[in-house]
Amino acid sequence: MLDLEVVPERSLGNEQWEFALGMPLAQAISILQKHCRIIKNVQVLYSEQMPLSHDLILNLTQDGIKLLFDACNQRLKVIEVYDLSKVKLKYCGVHFNSQAIAPTIEQIDQSFGATHPGVYNAAEQLFHLNFRGLSFSFQLDSWSEAPKYEIPHGATVRRMYIYSGNNLQETKAPVMPLACYLGNVYAESVLVLRDGAGPLGLKLRLLTAGCGPGVLADTKVRAVERNIYFGDSCQDVLSALGSPHKVFYKSEDKMKIHSPSPHKQVPSKCNDYFFNYYILGVDILFDSTTHLVKKFVLHTNYPGHYNFNIYHRCDFKIPLIIKKDGADAQSEDCILTTYSKWDQIQELLGHPMEKPVVLHRSSSANNTNPFGSTFCFGLQRMIFEVMQNNHIASVTLYGAPRPSSLARADPSAH
Repeated sequence: MLDLEVVPERSLGNEQWEFALGMPLAQAISILQKHCRIIKNVQVLYSEQMPLSHDLILNLTQDGIKLLFDACNQRLKVIEVYDLSKVKLKYCGVHFNSQAIAPTIEQIDQSFGATHPGVYNAAEQLFHLNFRGLSFSFQLDSWSEAPKYEIPHGATVRRMYIYSGNNLQETKAPVMPLACYLGNVYAESVLVLRDGAGPLGLKLRLLTAGCGPGVLADTKVRAVERNIYFGDSCQDVLSALGSPHKVFYKSEDKMKIHSPSPHKQVPSKCNDYFFNYYILGVDILFDSTTHLVKKFVLHTNYPGHYNFNIYHRCDFKIPLIIKKDGADAQSEDCILTTYSKWDQIQELLGHPMEKPVVLHRSSSANNTNPFGSTFCFGLQRMIFEVMQNNHIASVTLYGAPRPSSLARADPSAH
């Protein structure tokens, strides 16, 4: 049985690990994977058709705990303990729930002190006792008529919630706490730079918490902006974003068969290679001969996709210039985002002329893909990978690399 410390408005955890409000989904899953011998039977709950309408939930069924993540930013919003018989809980090092101590109203008063009167919910038959960042729900099954304010003696806690702020119903996932940076760089936003013809590159707003010498040397989050363009060298990219999490060499080009004359293409002696930036949610493809950027891939990390939880969600914006027909032809500015759906994109860009390429991912070790195929549509030097629920799984950006002699002179890159 887990023995956990409750910190209102902040976290639930022990000396080895901690689920902190604002923590990215991938970090919480990493904790569960690392301690899989202790924390077993974890469910991932989400809405298949409307993944943005409902929280993404990690349900620790063996321990009676639910972790609720904001559907958009995928950070931890609420920690719910729904079965207190499966876990030990303490506050300031003193237990208020264990096999020997029942979490009665008297015990909660003794452990947490006085607060405002409780609120009775007749529909749920629950009495809610609220502290800042912490709520307890008491079951009132045995009372025929519930009192208005005072919780009856002996009532026991049915559920406990940890959240940010004063109102559980209106709470939002807080900004990521400093303890979650762990020396990594995160992307707050990614803007696609473009001209009239198509994409030119990416403008990334990056967040990092410094890890200089000394405990209090740098305890603030810093924001920096970096631009990367098609035709940049891998040295340019390394100086802007740092080392990738992984370098992946392409063994074959599965999309080559869809090019106009695949048999005329001379096989390359070298393989193009990707820089995989998992935490940024971005892949960058380099040409094997010139070592210049030729492609960007932006990942949305929707649950129900084959690559879910490999990448963090890339919160991108792609400006579009929509040309209107007619005598007074004007251009209208629109923006596509991580949360745009394919039918909305088609209304703006028009329907693709060609049928989609069907993409069926599977690993070499396991041929099955429980999530089904996705469909790839090409428009304006962009390929949209569309899931069966009409959401975008990834966007691939293409651009003609600039000749090396025209590569921008950026003194910070040298």
